[in-house]
Amino acid sequence: MKTIKKQILLRMVCIAFALVSSITYAQNTNIETTTQRDGFIFEFVVGGGIISLEDSAGIQTFNKAQGAFVFPDLKFGYMLNDKLAITASLPGNIYEFEGNDRHFGGLIPSVQYWVKDRWWIHGGIGLAIDSPALYDIKDDVNDDWNFGCAVMASTGYEIYKKKNFALNIQSKLVLGRASLDGDAHRDAVIFNVGLGISWL
Repeated sequence: MKTIKKQILLRMVCIAFALVSSITYAQNTNIETTTQRDGFIFEFVVGGGIISLEDSAGIQTFNKAQGAFVFPDLKFGYMLNDKLAITASLPGNIYEFEGNDRHFGGLIPSVQYWVKDRWWIHGGIGLAIDSPALYDIKDDVNDDWNFGCAVMASTGYEIYKKKNFALNIQSKLVLGRASLDGDAHRDAVIFNVGLGISWL
């Protein structure tokens, strides 16, 4: 009886040793610490934030901020080297104005630089766009498009990378001013936090 127990125990130990050995052998000892970034990049972001607006006409003031969904927030670009990219960003948030949904965003030429292997900073200056939300356009009520200037700064950290795919947590600040009819203007401050999904 003791012999059978010893044989079973010995076989279990051998199987466990073989399993541990195979797992250890399967581990990748050559973990790549840097990512090769090359060619075109594309990113979209899902998340939320706040938007605060002020009209020179006094209809809306910065005293009242609104929670907002990030929509759309896209980035297209090209890697100049493995740390620097030139990009075109389309940040923006939906906000409510006089019972209508509108969108304040921009088209911003920008640069992105990887300070560390996973941490990047991004910024630029470009065109501010204040427009009706595409699903809430009403003739002669919510159909005005306004343009101006916007500045953007953002930073992010890549929490997951595999080949040319990356997920990052990022925050973004956008300051913009759009000109309205009658020499008026609308200022906006947008702060967003989101999950970025990138191909680079």
